[in-house]
Amino acid sequence: MHGFRAFIVLLCAAGLAGAAPPCPAEEAIAVVAQRSSPLHSLPLETLKLVYLRKLLLDSNGNRWIPLNLPSSHELRQAFSLALFKKLPEEQESFWNEQYFQGINPPQVLASEEAVLRFVAITPGAIGYVRLRNVDDRVKVVKTLANAEDN
Repeated sequence: MHGFRAFIVLLCAAGLAGAAPPCPAEEAIAVVAQRSSPLHSLPLETLKLVYLRKLLLDSNGNRWIPLNLPSSHELRQAFSLALFKKLPEEQESFWNEQYFQGINPPQVLASEEAVLRFVAITPGAIGYVRLRNVDDRVKVVKTLANAEDN
């Protein structure tokens, strides 16, 4: 886990990432909800439970709809490290067990823009994007830094 992060940081520092966006390890990750959501902030432990599908309803009884990016997406990997201290592929056995208990993992959307669009129009949806990509369609309920900051 730490070797992977070190590799990414070295890759970025060496300029080998080419025209790729700045490395997520150095960027804040914004957890976003619908602009009209009564939610103002989200404790880290609650966020973990929502993404593990162990907390299905918010305090008002509304269904949580957590969203992920594809497991190979660099922001998904940074989010997983920041929240769970694990890469997405390290959680596969957990989700295999959950599936057989009738619990599906969070829905996967293809891009940060797709997350923003879905969250903006879907009550209960929660997702994550780079902080610099947040706009007035959504509101930030939690900010995560890199995995060392948690």
